[in-house]
Amino acid sequence: MTVEEAIRKLEAEREKIWLDQPEEVRSLSEGYVPRNSGSRGQYLSTIIFAEGETRTFADEFLWGIIRVIEDSEPDLKTLQAYIAQVIGYKASFFDFVGLPHACEMTRMYVDAAQACTTNAELLALTKAALGYANRLHMWVDFILPWGLGGGFRKKPLKAKAD
Repeated sequence: MTVEEAIRKLEAEREKIWLDQPEEVRSLSEGYVPRNSGSRGQYLSTIIFAEGETRTFADEFLWGIIRVIEDSEPDLKTLQAYIAQVIGYKASFFDFVGLPHACEMTRMYVDAAQACTTNAELLALTKAALGYANRLHMWVDFILPWGLGGGFRKKPLKAKAD
């Protein structure tokens, strides 16, 4: 797959999930976890990990790559090595937390990043990946059972003695 084809695929996937929840996220919200992750027969921890992984993928990794490219003159080969190592691992973790399609899309991004010949090309690819990743994160965040937080109310801080 060429870099341009990968960009088009990422953009098409973003549009596909813009208003419609991805099937893998719906399945996860219903307790179907392909790799059976989650301890003691529950899947809440899997959702929590999926939310954290999708958030960091978008907000930290992809956004960070964009900032580095736009704010400096990084070495392309170093960026590609970082993407292969760190984001390649992230792809595998998506599979572990019940997001196999996100895993495939992320691996496609990693492979396409290795084919980039300029920072400008990598920037365009990463922006397309960020669009997809942000929307995926929104859907995973939506299924997090936020109501459970009522059982974990904060205690007021005690005033420190002088």
